[in-house]
Amino acid sequence: MTIDWFSPAQYVGYVAFVLGVGSFMQTDDRRFKLFMAGECLAYVLHFALLGNSTAVASSSMSLLRSLLALRTRSKWVAAAVIAANLALGLALAKQASDWLPLAASCLGTYALFQLQGVAMRLVMLCGTGLWIANNVIAGSVGGSALEVVVAAVNIVTIWRMVRLARAQAA
Repeated sequence: MTIDWFSPAQYVGYVAFVLGVGSFMQTDDRRFKLFMAGECLAYVLHFALLGNSTAVASSSMSLLRSLLALRTRSKWVAAAVIAANLALGLALAKQASDWLPLAASCLGTYALFQLQGVAMRLVMLCGTGLWIANNVIAGSVGGSALEVVVAAVNIVTIWRMVRLARAQAA
């Protein structure tokens, strides 16, 4: 597969990259979720242009869950979003790798609704690993770069948060 680094799809992926990095730099959970919603919106368009329907579905659900998580922490809403992700997977997945973004979205949903702070970011880091695999398989240059950098930024932010918590406890 030949990748056009300057196609409209890749440009939108680069926008997702900027928003995703911005998201994981946030130590405030609300700002984290707002930036993530922007990243997800860009991802929806990016993967639509790449023709990856399961990633579009997963990104759409991730956008919805990021917006819902700004308003509620309800375990029932989280369960409904996870169930919708699984239903989309059953309807759209044609091969095992199609489940990668859906599984990442399920992890992210659990993290955003049920966890906070460092714990939330650790579970999101697991989802990032699944997105890296998906994006490499899909040929997403911006998405692959985004997730690798997001993983690194998230690890640094987790370290900053742990260090700050220790300093406040001392």
